[in-house]
Amino acid sequence: MYASYDFRDMLKGYCMAQSMSRRGNCWDNAVGESLFHTLKVERVYEEDFHTRKEAKEKIIEYIELYYNSVRLHSTLGQMSSMEFEQQESA
Repeated sequence: MYASYDFRDMLKGYCMAQSMSRRGNCWDNAVGESLFHTLKVERVYEEDFHTRKEAKEKIIEYIELYYNSVRLHSTLGQMSSMEFEQQESA
């Protein structure tokens, strides 16, 4: 499905670039997998969510207010994502 011509044409229509490596190469997923692992360890496993709405709110809050703006990332030279973006755009 994701390698089909229809799917790739749809992405082009939205001016999006597809990120897909050769079969068996997992490097495209590494950053996403790291985020999900960190999210689970630092937020999800520490909470007892009572509703899906509460879980969604707390997870969004974690990502926007902590993970992107405060938490230091080794792949970014021990900077937060926001600091890195500001440095790159300067």
